[in-house]
Amino acid sequence: MVEHGGLDLMCLNKSYSHSSTTSSSSSEREKKIFTKLKVSLTEDYPQKNAEILSGQYGTNLLLIGVSLMLAIAHHGASVKEEHLLSFITTLMILQLIWMIWYIVSRDRQSNLQPEKDVHATTCWIRGGLTLLALLSLIMDAFRIGYFVGYRSCVSAVLGVYPIIHATHTIAQVHFLWFHIKDVIKTFETFERFGVIHAVFTNLLLWCNGVMSEAEHFLNNHKRRLSSLGYVNLTIVDMEPHCNCTTSACSMFSNSLYYLYPFNIEYHIFVSAMLFVMWKNIGRSINLQYNRKRPATRTQGLVVGPILGLVALASTIGVLVVYIIHVEESVDTRESAIAMFYCYGIVMLVFMCSAGATGLLIYRADPMPMDTTKNPSRTLDTEILFGSSVGSWLMSWCSVVAVAASSSSPSYRWTNLMYSLLIVLEKYIQNLFIIESLYRQREDGEREDAEAAGPVPEIFSVTSSLAPPYNGIINRAYENPDKGCVTLENEQVENGQVYGTFSSRKHSAVPLHAGSNVAETPSKKRQILKNIAVFLFMCNISLWILPAFGCRPQYDNGLEQETFGFTIWTTVLNFAVPMNLFYRMHSVASLFEVFRRV
Repeated sequence: MVEHGGLDLMCLNKSYSHSSTTSSSSSEREKKIFTKLKVSLTEDYPQKNAEILSGQYGTNLLLIGVSLMLAIAHHGASVKEEHLLSFITTLMILQLIWMIWYIVSRDRQSNLQPEKDVHATTCWIRGGLTLLALLSLIMDAFRIGYFVGYRSCVSAVLGVYPIIHATHTIAQVHFLWFHIKDVIKTFETFERFGVIHAVFTNLLLWCNGVMSEAEHFLNNHKRRLSSLGYVNLTIVDMEPHCNCTTSACSMFSNSLYYLYPFNIEYHIFVSAMLFVMWKNIGRSINLQYNRKRPATRTQGLVVGPILGLVALASTIGVLVVYIIHVEESVDTRESAIAMFYCYGIVMLVFMCSAGATGLLIYRADPMPMDTTKNPSRTLDTEILFGSSVGSWLMSWCSVVAVAASSSSPSYRWTNLMYSLLIVLEKYIQNLFIIESLYRQREDGEREDAEAAGPVPEIFSVTSSLAPPYNGIINRAYENPDKGCVTLENEQVENGQVYGTFSSRKHSAVPLHAGSNVAETPSKKRQILKNIAVFLFMCNISLWILPAFGCRPQYDNGLEQETFGFTIWTTVLNFAVPMNLFYRMHSVASLFEVFRRV
């Protein structure tokens, strides 16, 4: 019995120790699962889920604003402009709070240098946006003056909105200059929501500007039709129902619509730049491709700038003549429309020829495409295609209208040719820009060497670094923080030596002090630079015309006869802003092509 009792006690001890071990291992397993879940929900939330959540948040913000705009467009009594402006003002205040938090948190982490994406933007783009922001601030000043004149009968929101918008613009320009290149690696999920909030706030401001400008232009178009004898057109009275207390109210009101195109382009470009920042969150930067480009050379620029200036001057002349004559009699109006189409055909033929010449040069000298990850370049490509859709829709509607119309004005067939050339010109220009942006540089290796910093001239008394070891440049000694520089990456081009020596190349003879050998671009590069400058000026010209009221699609009557007034104005309200954005984005892309060639 005792032996059996001892045996039973041993079995109980073993079973107890086994059960305690099992329970401790299960508790440890549960702790590990809880820890992993906690980390995944806080610090290491999946990037794709964060992108989807923040993207859906921004999209719904935009849709709320668009819903309010559609209700305001109906001119009902339930939803008014101040409701939309209150919503947008709230979004701008939230963005201001986020930007202040971001800047303060970055300043507290001044000992940690954030990664930068040098391809996210350039100084000239930020300078252009600063100029557009200044014009937007002038527009805010006019809005404040307008509110002061009518303050007795308008909502206080109309006075608060321009003040908040001006503050938002100033803070946002500061953010663009000093933080837009940041690659965010901390608080990634929270920062995604902050950046995407800024993206869609600017998109909503763009939509609001487009709607206001389109409504103003449509009312002017209806007034012109009424003066020509058309009836049953409802013209919305946009002025407040009280007297202005100052003498400048009409000046403020009329000046606003000349500044709207600049404000519209400012917000759409800012949203694109912020979208690149959003895509860069959590991204690992490849330092090999994250180098600044050398300075752009401008030798051989003659034909492109001259032809571009001629196109710009003729554009201004056409704009002035069109705006004056379209308000007059039917015959004068038709001659103004015919003049526009003839001008457009000539301009588009030259642009197609220039773009095709650039593509032929690329075909004659094939180079591999640069397939490295670059969110900014990818967005440029997508925007070019996406913004082309509006103009293509407008052009094909015009083609259908010309073919189906029973009337035959003097500009009927020139309208057809102009519409087809618009389709072809965008097709060729998109190909030229995209291939230029994705094409590997012939001097890519030399560019890397130059981007690492200027090499001191050997034997030069003005050199900031004395060359060690009896005139032989010791690159590891010069750049101790950058590691060894691979000498094989340097190359010889057009007879000019850019490297010092290489195991696979002949040794270079150092230049004497004071020698100044400038590289002359090849004929091929000169032609491509002239093409880029010419297309740059032409796209500015084709942006100016619709931006400042030269829109024959409203006035020629062919499309309106085929599609009806409501459908055709809806198409134009979608297509014209897209076309304006396409032209301005092409200007930015072509300047980048010019710098890259």
